[in-house]
Amino acid sequence: MKVIVNLLMGMLLLAYPFVVFIGLKYVEPRWLAIFLLCIISIRLFLSKSLVSKMPWLPIATGLGALVLLFSTAFNNDLGILLYPVAINAAMLGAFGYSLYKKPSIIEGFARLREPNLDAQGVEYTEKVTFFWCIFFVLNGSIALYTALYMSKDAWTLYNGLLSYMAMGLLFGIEYLVRCYVKRNK
Repeated sequence: MKVIVNLLMGMLLLAYPFVVFIGLKYVEPRWLAIFLLCIISIRLFLSKSLVSKMPWLPIATGLGALVLLFSTAFNNDLGILLYPVAINAAMLGAFGYSLYKKPSIIEGFARLREPNLDAQGVEYTEKVTFFWCIFFVLNGSIALYTALYMSKDAWTLYNGLLSYMAMGLLFGIEYLVRCYVKRNK
């Protein structure tokens, strides 16, 4: 049962832009923000076991909750629209901090598959972590622009489709580069 609920919560979070797009047509921002606060709270509660592997999860949830609380308090959709910005900022902070306070987040993921990662592998994972930082800056900046200056349609298109495509493209490119680097060791 927990797996099903967790899966549903994850799907709702992925569908966040579409939930917002549809929700803002039918309910006040305050009520939509309360609903979204409940969803992210349940998701965090169900993900307690992941917090040790992903220490940024509570931070990202907290920043997301702050912008949603803004929408709750002022009955304004801006906080709801800024949620992707808050998540990108939290991820940038976590990934950037991990470059300063080792190991990098990507190194942590790599060590799950290769516990004896060599120095070259560590250096590679730090570069990948740095590129993710650049992605979070760009993605968060575009999300901010869409929230402040564009229509809800454009906001939904970017935050619900294009940003996920960009993330998938970065994952794909990194995977191909990693295969190339491993092959040429």
